[in-house]
Amino acid sequence: MDYETASRDILALTHGETDAVALMATLACEIHNRHPLSDWTGFYRVTAPELLKIGPYQGGHGCLVIPFSRGVCGAAARTGEIQNVPDVDAFPGHIACASSTRSELVIPVRNGAGRLLGVLDLDSDTPAAFTKADEDWLVPLLAQVFDQTE
Repeated sequence: MDYETASRDILALTHGETDAVALMATLACEIHNRHPLSDWTGFYRVTAPELLKIGPYQGGHGCLVIPFSRGVCGAAARTGEIQNVPDVDAFPGHIACASSTRSELVIPVRNGAGRLLGVLDLDSDTPAAFTKADEDWLVPLLAQVFDQTE
């Protein structure tokens, strides 16, 4: 995957936009269409204390609501740490939104003030689909894109 070109294109598409949902929609589309192993790409937004609700995504249906206390997305929101899970069946409390999912990468998304907006969730039908290189690409990209959101 060409991370440099993807970042350049995404930053050009999102330049000047401050609406978090518009940014999430654009990133979900771009990342989904560029990452060869992501079968589901989307955001879960913080909508209440300790609660995530589905946001913009690409792929089949996702879970509508995920509490911070459950699943890979909940763990990322709760701990503020990246969750790169090579085998979701081995993750305690995994929520199977799609029975075909084998691996998952979830990254907390914050605005420039440090407020948790939600999480970016990439799911794959391939075991161990996501790499440290994916993390190293997405973390600074998300920080830059969501820096000016409320």
